[in-house]
Amino acid sequence: MRMDIGTAAPRNQSDTEVVLKVEGLSLDFRLRNQVLHAAREVSFALRRGKTLCLVGESGSGKSVTARALLRIIDRNGAIAGGRILLGGGGSEIDIAQLPERSPDLLKIRGGRIGLVFQEPMSSLSPVHTIGSQIIEALLLHRRMTKKQARAEAIELLRQVEIPDPDRMIDRYTFEFSGGMRQRAMIAMALACDPDLLIADEPTTALDVTTQAEILDLIKRLQVSRGMAMLLITHDMGIVAEVADEVAVMRFGQIVESGDVDDIFHDARHPYTRALLSSTVRLEVNRRALTRGAAVAGDERPVLSVRNLSKVYGASAAWLGGAKHAIRAVEDVSFDLHPGENLGIVGESGSGKTTLGRLILRTVEPSGGRVEYFGGAAPMDVTRLSRSGLKAFHRDVRLVFQDPFSSLNPRMTVRQIIGEPLHVSGLARGAALEKRVGELLELVGLDPFAMERYPHAFSGGQRQRIGIARALALDPRIIIADEATAALDVSIRAQILDLLLDIQKRLNLSFLFISHDISVVRYFCDRIAVMHRGRLVELGDAEQICTAPQQPYTKSLISAVPNPDPRHKRMLHRTRFGA
Repeated sequence: MRMDIGTAAPRNQSDTEVVLKVEGLSLDFRLRNQVLHAAREVSFALRRGKTLCLVGESGSGKSVTARALLRIIDRNGAIAGGRILLGGGGSEIDIAQLPERSPDLLKIRGGRIGLVFQEPMSSLSPVHTIGSQIIEALLLHRRMTKKQARAEAIELLRQVEIPDPDRMIDRYTFEFSGGMRQRAMIAMALACDPDLLIADEPTTALDVTTQAEILDLIKRLQVSRGMAMLLITHDMGIVAEVADEVAVMRFGQIVESGDVDDIFHDARHPYTRALLSSTVRLEVNRRALTRGAAVAGDERPVLSVRNLSKVYGASAAWLGGAKHAIRAVEDVSFDLHPGENLGIVGESGSGKTTLGRLILRTVEPSGGRVEYFGGAAPMDVTRLSRSGLKAFHRDVRLVFQDPFSSLNPRMTVRQIIGEPLHVSGLARGAALEKRVGELLELVGLDPFAMERYPHAFSGGQRQRIGIARALALDPRIIIADEATAALDVSIRAQILDLLLDIQKRLNLSFLFISHDISVVRYFCDRIAVMHRGRLVELGDAEQICTAPQQPYTKSLISAVPNPDPRHKRMLHRTRFGA
């Protein structure tokens, strides 16, 4: 059953099954010169044992709507209308009407409604142990002694599959991996056995296998406890894997809602269809459709990496004890050919980013060679002097992951893009301004915007500025380190298409580092799979994604969400035991 804009949530089930009902919710934020309508007439129902996925791009109003259910919006925000009804029958509580500091509202937060945030590192206290934070929630909402609360906290850690919970309960946040932190957040959210769990982008910062484990864990705990769940995400693959119902948000309104199968196979709103189209496009290899002869067949590579290694902590002793050696990259070899896109994939900690830094020599290698074929004779990058490296860095440029932190907020776009030209002494004054304008046009931005600052641009536009900066010195190779990870799916597809179009015009080669398999499949000719610093498989992109040979690669590919609720891939994923 569907819902149109502004109507109440579909009522195809009895009210006794409804845990929380939102009716006509509107949220306003008072800014300096205007009022921002963050949500308008939002309506949906959350049912026991069912998952509603609230989807949409950044700025659509998803997270602020979810936080309004617990009344934890910013001070300049207010509920302008509507009801948030918790409970069924005659015992409903309208959360929207409760005073800010009322005991009833404090009991609901963490008691009847649990919340899992997007980034556990910023949500968990760094100065308190994981156990003390879970125990605090138990003592606040349940009548327990400290001894009972500790025993319950250990049991919760065991339920979320944290190994050795008796010992890990006394560890601090920084001693946990990203996946373990998110598991600890889930344990805290479930501490008081809530009726409803709100999960706000719970897997965004995680690699694909950890994401699959966390989603599987949340789903199993939801079923065993009979909770309702509101899952907020922009990933339509995740929606297809876990949702029972879907509500699509755009500009603060729900533009379409219904059963997950209806949304994916009979979407009616143009925005929903556009989201699905962007997702499905990333499931194919655009390079295979657009390139001519195989670029890997060229006689000479543009870059050759041989037996490259990086070992941290290999030297001797520290305070009288032997220092443990960490092999971040171990004996990696591959070639990058002119005009080729080579994807480097793997989980967090596999050595992908370190490999890119070793090639650029921003990190010094412990062994091996990097040969760059930029002229008549190959150049051994590992032996270059400072002046030689400066010339090498003109030909090999880097596009960073986060367009928000990689651009100086105190510099105009003209200064940001023109800085490499100015430092290299290649252009100044009118010539520099002309070149910046050409680069902005190349990446699809208005040259007249060059005097604006980064904060005046959207995330996708900022990434285009970062790409323009990388192209300023006419490079031959671009190393893109998670260059689309911070972007929404439709903007991600636009940036990838932009890079492919620029590549065709400038004959660039890309070393594309990512943990997103669908992005690498779409963009790359070949894929290199890394695990614990080693290169475990290298091959054609389609072959790696459809018929991987190595057990680790099989586990990686099988953990990628499939954007079709009729063919759920994660239910049958392969687990890698090593």
